[in-house]
Amino acid sequence: MPKKIPMRMCVGCRQMVEKRSLVRIVRTGEGVVSLDRTGKAAGRGAYICKNTECLDRAIKVRGLERAFGAAMEKSVYEQLKEELSACDE
Repeated sequence: MPKKIPMRMCVGCRQMVEKRSLVRIVRTGEGVVSLDRTGKAAGRGAYICKNTECLDRAIKVRGLERAFGAAMEKSVYEQLKEELSACDE
């Protein structure tokens, strides 16, 4: 019997994709939002594809705000863009 592959939905393109091909964004209990490279950080998580187009789409449709249930500041989006572009390289 084949092993089950965990799937998650990207908050940008809204497609179900394999978990290991996505990047986890986590919001801690203190309200700090950051990229979770290990996938094991404590807090509420949301997943996004490893490209800036999906992040731009998530910003436009307020996907992260909906996932975390809180308003997001522009500085957080800028920080996530920088970290995500560093992951692409």
